[in-house]
Amino acid sequence: MKIDTLDSSVVEAEADALVVPVFAGAPLSGSAATLDRAAGGLIERLIGTGEFGAKPYETLTLHSPAGVRAPLVLLVGLGKREEWNQGLAFRAAAAAARALATKRRRSIAYFLEVDAEGERFAAAGIAGVITGCVGQDLYRAEKKLFPFGELHWAGADEAALDEGRILGEAINLARRLVNEPPDVLYPATFAERAVELSAEHGLECEVWDEKLLADERMFSLLGVARGSANPPRMVLLRYRGAPEAPLVALVGKGVTFDSGGLSLKPSDSMQTMKCDMAGAATVLAAMTAIARLGLRVNVIGMLGLVENMPGGNSFKLGDVLTARNGRTIEVLNTDAEGRLVLADVLSIAIELGATRIVDLATLTGACMVALGPRVAGLMTNDQPWCDDLLAAAAASGEPCWQLPMFADYGDMIRSEVADIKNIGEGRWGGAITAAKFLEEFVSGKPWTHCDIAGPAFAEKPSKWADAGGTGYFVRTLVELARRLEDSNANAPAPR
Repeated sequence: MKIDTLDSSVVEAEADALVVPVFAGAPLSGSAATLDRAAGGLIERLIGTGEFGAKPYETLTLHSPAGVRAPLVLLVGLGKREEWNQGLAFRAAAAAARALATKRRRSIAYFLEVDAEGERFAAAGIAGVITGCVGQDLYRAEKKLFPFGELHWAGADEAALDEGRILGEAINLARRLVNEPPDVLYPATFAERAVELSAEHGLECEVWDEKLLADERMFSLLGVARGSANPPRMVLLRYRGAPEAPLVALVGKGVTFDSGGLSLKPSDSMQTMKCDMAGAATVLAAMTAIARLGLRVNVIGMLGLVENMPGGNSFKLGDVLTARNGRTIEVLNTDAEGRLVLADVLSIAIELGATRIVDLATLTGACMVALGPRVAGLMTNDQPWCDDLLAAAAASGEPCWQLPMFADYGDMIRSEVADIKNIGEGRWGGAITAAKFLEEFVSGKPWTHCDIAGPAFAEKPSKWADAGGTGYFVRTLVELARRLEDSNANAPAPR
C-alpha cells in the first residue's frame, strides 16, 4: 500500500472514497464541519434525525454528496471527544477501512486530524487502516477484504507515515503468523520465518534445534515436545539499539498447536489451538517494529516453539521434568504445557543478563473467565515494572488488568514429589497459580507476565477487525520500548 500525506481539503480531495470523523454530542469541527457546509448541512440533519449518532466505530456511507469531488464519503463515529485516545484512533480508522475494504478501491483519503498530538494519533490511525483492510482469508480463492492501493492521510508528516506503516505491518505480521494453519506453521517453519525477518530488518538471530536444546538442559521445554513429529526450536533475537543500556527481554510462548497432549482437549476446544503461539508471534512482530523504528534500546526477543501432541513418546501425568535452572516439576496435566516451555526460556533470559522481563502467553482459560475475551491479565513480582507496562498499554489503548500475586498462591503449586507441580489446586485462581509457577524461573528479576489468552484471538469479527489473530499487544510492546528509549536518552546511537 502506498501511503502519503494529503494537503488538499475534504471538498477538493480526489480519491475513490473519503473518511471523515465525527465526535458524538459535540459541534462539528475540522473536516466534518467543512463537509457539512459544502453539503448544505447534510451531516447535521443526519445527526438530528438519528440516522447517524457518531458512536465509536459507527459508519455511514454518503454517495456523491454535494460540494465534494470524491464519489463516496464514509462518516466514522469517534464517540465523546473527552474519551479520545490512540486506541480509539486505531480502531476507528480500522473500522472505516474494514467497511470500505469489502470492494477493491484504488485510493482512500483519511481526514482524522482531530488532536493536538496529531503525529502519534496519525500513526495509530494509519496502523489501524493497514490492519482493518486485511482479513484471515489467507487461503480463500475469493477474498472478503481487499487492501487499498493508496492511502492519503491529511496533515500527517513523514515520521507519522513511517511509524504508522511499521506498526500496521508488524501487527499484520503477528496476525498472519497466528492465522496460518498448523500444517504450515510449526516450530521449524516458524524459526525459518524469524531468520528471514531478522535478515530483512537488522536483527541478530540464533535458532536452537533439539540437539542444542538438550545440550543446554532445557528438559522442561523438551518434555512438552516429546509427543510431536515436529521437533522444537528456540529462537533468540537480539536488537542492539543502545548496547550500553540495560537489557530487556521479551519472551513469547510459541506452542504452534496445542492438542492438550495426553490430557486431550475436546474437538471444540482444539479448533483454535493454532493460536497458542500468539505470544511468540507478538514478540517477533514487536522486535521487527522496534528495529525498523531504530529505537535506542537493548532488547532480546525469545521464542519457545513446540507442538503439544499425544504421540507414543508424550510426556505423561506423573512424570517429573528437570528444568534448566534445576527445579523439578511434577506433571499433573499435560495441557498445562505453556508454562513448562516458558520456564526454560525465562531461565535463559536471566543467564543472558536481562535486567527486566516481559513474557506473553496464551496461557490460561482461567484468565478469560476472570477478565473476558478482550482483556489481558498482568501479574508481576515488581510493581514499578508492571506500572511501566500498564502505562504503555493505556497509551496504546490495549486493555489489560493486573491480578494479585500474593505469596499464598505459591503454596498451591508445591508438590509432594518434586519441587513444584504444573497446576494449582482445582479450578481456583488458575491464571495466578500459572504466573506463580513462572515466577520460579526469573530469579527475582523484575518481571511481568501477560496472559493474552483472551484478546490474542477473536472467534468473531469486530467492527474494526476480522476474526482470527488480532496482533494484540504489539503496539504496547513498541510503546514500552519507546518509553525505555526516553530513559536511555543519553545512550550512544545505533551503529
